[in-house]
Amino acid sequence: MKRFLIGMVMLGLVGVVVWAAHRRIKESAAAGAGRGRQRGAVAVETTAVRRGALTDVRVLTGTLRADAHIVIAPKVAGRLETLAVDLGDTVRHGQALATLESEEYAQRVEQARAELEVVRAGTEQARNALDVARREYERAEALREKQIASESELDVARSRFDTADANLKVALAQTSQKEAALRSAEIQLSYTRIAAVWEDGEGSRPRVVGERFADQGAMLKANDPIVSLVSLDPIRAVVQVTEAEYTLMQPGRSATLTCDAFPDRVFPGTITRVAPLLREATRKARVEVDVPNPDHLLRPGMFVRVRVELAQRDDTVIVPSYALVRRDEQQGVFMVVPGETTTVRFVPLRLGIRNGTNAEVLDPPDLAGDLVVLGQHLLQRSEEHTSELQHRIRSLMPSSA
Repeated sequence: MKRFLIGMVMLGLVGVVVWAAHRRIKESAAAGAGRGRQRGAVAVETTAVRRGALTDVRVLTGTLRADAHIVIAPKVAGRLETLAVDLGDTVRHGQALATLESEEYAQRVEQARAELEVVRAGTEQARNALDVARREYERAEALREKQIASESELDVARSRFDTADANLKVALAQTSQKEAALRSAEIQLSYTRIAAVWEDGEGSRPRVVGERFADQGAMLKANDPIVSLVSLDPIRAVVQVTEAEYTLMQPGRSATLTCDAFPDRVFPGTITRVAPLLREATRKARVEVDVPNPDHLLRPGMFVRVRVELAQRDDTVIVPSYALVRRDEQQGVFMVVPGETTTVRFVPLRLGIRNGTNAEVLDPPDLAGDLVVLGQHLLQRSEEHTSELQHRIRSLMPSSA
């Protein structure tokens, strides 16, 4: 029991010593922090506000697409008998590309033609019968007027005439039906000869075989693809823009294009189409840029960077973008107080063009002097402990023009 009491006393003494030491350390830290707030300097770098030209340029990434892309496919089923083009071949409007086995379709044409001849002969026979019936009816009418023929004989002649007239109409309708069947068979036969046809027609630029989907001898169903044709001049760059950039994209605006395949080449282009809506999933809109490609250097599927110049100022106030800070929901910079080297003040700014490296100052328009470009985040931290706008600093670099 005695040993237990001694242990408890010793444990209490240790606790008192630890508490006293912790309190003294805390008081020392608070005192040091207070002295730091009163006398501490913040290390920063400064540079001078300058005037000059500034361009608002956006660099967008996208993919090249063919200006036109069509798939050539047969309208009827059959075996692919010949294929006259292959990958990369140049194709002109109306050029023959492939043929299907045509014997069956040719036989259908002959059958339809023969059936048409039969009904035409029947039509001629019905026409002759109608002429005979008309003459008999006219004779019966004349005899009836002279009271030689009876009324029943006239009725019989009229009935034969009406029947002959109806038979001729049926024969004429059958003739039209067989003529249509013949035209259909001839059209199907023509479908076995597959040519390159597109809306631009004669005089349009040739196209190139982009893909081949079938080989000679393959059995094809109707609409099975054979080859695809692409137009490479002009070629189209497709980029996606955000809401902030969307309103700045206007058809007719110039652009330039670069790609990894030709790092030393810059290709001029023009914005031709801007989507009227933004996709809800991405909040982006499609913008198309047409690029002349007479040498066919650019190909569909290439990754490209599109540079669009949106605005330009020839003489304006410019500050580095990395000097900007936000304070109390205002964006601005820390400026060195004129006549002093160790005091700065926060100046809110209204900005115009921003190109990633520099920013245009619209207000105040006469901004001049040195501003903090490195270490401004430390100045912001010091404001957490004081309401003053001026801070004692030590500049690591002298102000430069």
